[in-house]
Amino acid sequence: MRNVCLVLLIALVALSVALAQTPLDPILEGRLKKVFPAATAFSTKQPGPPAHFIAYTGTGTSRAIAGYVFWTTDAAPLERGYDGPIKMLVGMDLKGILTGVLVVEHHEPYGYFSVEPPAFAEQFKGKNIRDAFKVGVDVDAVSRASISITSSASAIHKGGLAIARALLVPQAPAK
Repeated sequence: MRNVCLVLLIALVALSVALAQTPLDPILEGRLKKVFPAATAFSTKQPGPPAHFIAYTGTGTSRAIAGYVFWTTDAAPLERGYDGPIKMLVGMDLKGILTGVLVVEHHEPYGYFSVEPPAFAEQFKGKNIRDAFKVGVDVDAVSRASISITSSASAIHKGGLAIARALLVPQAPAK
């Protein structure tokens, strides 16, 4: 009986290690690479709060954390567009600079000319999470889609701030 328990324990440990190293879905990995192009590898989704992926640069023993990628629906789950959440994948480096945004799913009636065009996501690339993210000021406004644009910008900003508070090391003030 003792040997059976030992074998079962070893099998459970081996299974948990194998599951923890499950490779990313190729579609998800492509999306992660799109929002964090400098990364050479990504972790599986890490528990939060907020849930996130770790973006790495380098290989083998010289691998280093380059930043984080998060779903806005995980990091800012209460933010809603006109017709529900707007699911976006956002990359952010260790300095709080956004490396990319990808709108993956939405149900916005005017999404085809507000959050879907590549120009919407592109405007956030290189933006500092400390910026205001105010529509009409530092985020482009779109007539007839103010709720979609405002909630999307807010989800990116709130999600980025949540990730920064949880995972980034505070920087010393400039002297």
